[in-house]
Formats: sequence, structure tokens, C-alpha cells
Amino acid sequence: MRKTAIITIIAMTLMLCYFTSASIVKLYRAGSPMPAALQEQEVPYRLVLITQEMDTPFWDLVGDSALAEAEKQGISLQIWGSYGSNEDDFLKKMEIAIASKVDGIIVQGLDTEEFNELTKIQAGRHGIPVITVASDVPMQDSLRRTYVGSDHKEAGRLVARELLSDMGQAGTVILIGGSRQRYDQDLRLAGIHDILQHYPDIHTVFAEAPDERERVVSAARDVMNRYPEADALIAVNSNITETLVREIGKRYQQSPFRIYSFDDSPETMELLKAGKLEGMILQSPEEMGRISVDLMVKWLKSEAGPLDMSGYYTNIRMVKAEELP
Repeated sequence: MRKTAIITIIAMTLMLCYFTSASIVKLYRAGSPMPAALQEQEVPYRLVLITQEMDTPFWDLVGDSALAEAEKQGISLQIWGSYGSNEDDFLKKMEIAIASKVDGIIVQGLDTEEFNELTKIQAGRHGIPVITVASDVPMQDSLRRTYVGSDHKEAGRLVARELLSDMGQAGTVILIGGSRQRYDQDLRLAGIHDILQHYPDIHTVFAEAPDERERVVSAARDVMNRYPEADALIAVNSNITETLVREIGKRYQQSPFRIYSFDDSPETMELLKAGKLEGMILQSPEEMGRISVDLMVKWLKSEAGPLDMSGYYTNIRMVKAEELP
């Protein structure tokens, strides 16, 4: 009887181990690589940087500068993320970081209820400070400590001023936005309207183009059909510029639109060099990585005092084709 009971207990223990392992494997199913283990290390703080856009030129620069600053500060920093803007995988990385009880999370902001739930309630419950980088979310919804990145409202103003300089004080301007980056997009639109509202002869039209390439193409065709007399086009969503420009190029040998972008990817830079764009906003990803790590460490050491909840803005500037080498 006693032997049977012991065998039963062993069997139950083995089954429990199996199902626990299976659950972990399921969590990191194909296409979602398991992050490096957050083991206890002989470092004062363990941080993670999480992005939705792993292995892109912009985020490579953010990550490299963040790692360099972490090494300088003598702390541990791991970079996790998803590929192709996989929102579910991105949020799972957030959950894992919180469950691992890291000392701080630096993360690309995502303006959704699920993201805000993780930062406001789950991270808050564990006392884990969260700093958003590059993309922000409303502080009151997320309770993030601060934001490090471009001032998107000022970026909108820069584009509007450049448009006035190029186009003059009259004309029709199409603003094309998308379904992602809604908070950043709203700030850019607000900056554009801050400037253009003082020019009654400039008319703005907003068109939404979801991120999927086929739907961006469809939206571009629709805009060109509805507003053939438009003078300028501003890609407010930074992820759609390349598809938008190439679709316009299929219809017109010489684009009738002055096109402006908030995307400074290598692909968009090539379009600018080729004269397909009038101008684009150049950001400072290296500053973002360095400053976000530095602020997080200072906060953890109680050296920073209250962080500026409105954010720490990195350098931005408008770039024209004639300025490029």
C-alpha cells in the first residue's frame, strides 16, 4: 500500500513537471523566440528593453546605444521584442518581464488597453518602473514614469512649416494616417494643425490607410481619385511612406504631390535622395537608447528626483534632398 502511494506521488510529480514544461514551450511557439533567461547576476540592476520592431535599422541603433550605456553603468540589459509588429507576442514579452521581477522596463509605447493594463496595474503592483521610448502613451492611462524620444507634436510643426515654405499659403493637403501609433499620430496631426490653422486658404483632408500593404495601396488609389488636384501629401503614419510613394509612382511619371514623411528608415532616405520626397523628419535613436537607460538607473538609485512626466525629448530636424551627400 505504501509502495503504491509513493509510486502515485512520483507519477503525479512527473506529470506536473511535464505540463509545466509544455506550457512554457507553448508560450514560446514558433515565431516567438524565447528571451534569454533573466538569471540572478552580480549586477545592481536588471533591465529589459522591449520593442515591436526587432532587427530594424532604427531599433538596432536604439538597442546598441542602450547596451553601451548599460555596460558603462555596470548593469544588466536585455533586448526583447517581436517581429513584424506582432502585438500579441510583444505583450507577452511585457508579461514575462513583469513576472521575472526585473528592476525596470524600457519599452516602445503601444496605446492600447492591454498595454496600459500591464504598465499601470501589473508593473505597478510589482513596483517595476516603466519608461516608454520612441513611441509614447498617455501618462494618465499607463502611469509610465516618463518618455524618452522625439517630440511628435513639434515634428508635426516642422513638417507644416516646411510645407508652407515649399507650397505657399494656399492649396489642398492630404494627411494620410494609419491604424497603428495612434497617440504619436494624434500628436503629429495636432502639430500640423497648430501651424496650418492660421492659413484659411490651405485645406486639409484626412485619409486613413491601415498598415497592411494591400490596404495602403487601396487607400492611396482612393485618395488620388478623390483629390487629383491636391498639392501635397503628408504620410502621418511613418510605416506607410514607401508603399505610398511607390503606388503614386505607378500612376504618375512625375508625382504631382509634394510628399513629406515622418519615417527616417534607410528605404525612405533612398526615396528622398531620388527626389521622390520633399522632406522627412530625422530622429535621434542613439540618444533615445542612451538617455532612457541613464534615466532608469538614476531613478532606481534615487538620484534623479521626480522624473519629468511630460518626457525628455531627443533631437529632431527636417531633412531635404539637397542637404544629403
